[in-house]
Amino acid sequence: MANYITLINWTEQGVKTYEKTLDRYQATSELAGKFGASLNQIYWTLGEYDIVGVLEAPDDETATAFALALSSWGNVRTKTMRAFSADEMRQIVAKASG
Repeated sequence: MANYITLINWTEQGVKTYEKTLDRYQATSELAGKFGASLNQIYWTLGEYDIVGVLEAPDDETATAFALALSSWGNVRTKTMRAFSADEMRQIVAKASG
C-alpha cells in the first residue's frame, strides 16, 4: 500500500461547524475504508493547514477518489502528496543509480 500525506484546510462551512470535527474524523475514516484505504493518523495543526492526515491507499487513483469524495462533503479542501518510506526510497535510489 502507498502512503499519502494530506494537507487539509477547513472551508467556511467546515469552520462554522468546528465542534463536529471529531465526528467528521470518524466519518472520514469510514469513508477511507469504503475505498480500501485507511486514515492512519490525523493531527489538528496550527499554521497554514488546519489538519494533516496520513492516508494509506492501494494506488494513486484510490487516493484521488477518496480526496474527491471527502471534499464533496463541503467541509474541507485537500492537498495530497505521495510519500515514500525509507525502504521505498532505497529502491528508488537503486533504480535511479542502476
